[in-house]
Amino acid sequence: MNELVFQVTQESDGGFVAECLSEDIFTQGDTWDELRRNVKEAVTGYFFDQPQSRAIRLHLVRDEVLAIA
Repeated sequence: MNELVFQVTQESDGGFVAECLSEDIFTQGDTWDELRRNVKEAVTGYFFDQPQSRAIRLHLVRDEVLAIA
């Protein structure tokens, strides 16, 4: 496994939630920097006794609703 991809969404309170698309890894953070640290920590913990991937991709998903006037 060369890369883990996390789908990241921003919560209404401003925090972020990240979910790995290929493994059961979830985490969150109040800021982008905190989320990055938490994702690295979660991946390290998940693969504590196995080889880890070389890269982690954070894919920010933005959902926006536009009003038609």
